[in-house]
Amino acid sequence: MSVTLNPMRKIAIEKVVISAGATGDALTKSKKLLEIISGKQAQIIQSTKRIPDFKVNPGLEVGTRVTIRHDDAIVLLKRLLGAIDNKLKKKSISDNHFSFGITEYIEIPGIEYQRDIGIRGLNVTVTFARPGLRVQRKKIKGSKVSKVQYVTKDEIAHFMREGFKTAIE
Repeated sequence: MSVTLNPMRKIAIEKVVISAGATGDALTKSKKLLEIISGKQAQIIQSTKRIPDFKVNPGLEVGTRVTIRHDDAIVLLKRLLGAIDNKLKKKSISDNHFSFGITEYIEIPGIEYQRDIGIRGLNVTVTFARPGLRVQRKKIKGSKVSKVQYVTKDEIAHFMREGFKTAIE
């Protein structure tokens, strides 16, 4: 008796987003850092809300980010996991994604200290998806996708253990 696996249940990395929050001169340094790490053009993030306690107004530039997809995302993720010794905390894993922070970019293998950037940290978010998620995002004849289609915490933990030899603590 042969066991067939449903191809629609396969898990894949959809994208890796690296981001850093900063304003003013630190924003340009963060943007340059993300471009060095990823090799892609960084995008400036603007605030959409007003937060008086932090003196944030709509339209204020508050950070930068880069989105990487396909094979480039997997190569970059392996390098970024090296900065945290291939260890993830269980609480950093959520449905459909996980996130972790790198306190100093010089911990990333292959990246050297840049005097004009200084010491900066960054955040990494990895998003997972199954085939068929496009149905939810379509503009024409789009529809809802059931919760069964989501990638659970346990499935992400298993995928990272098997594919990237990552320890989950």
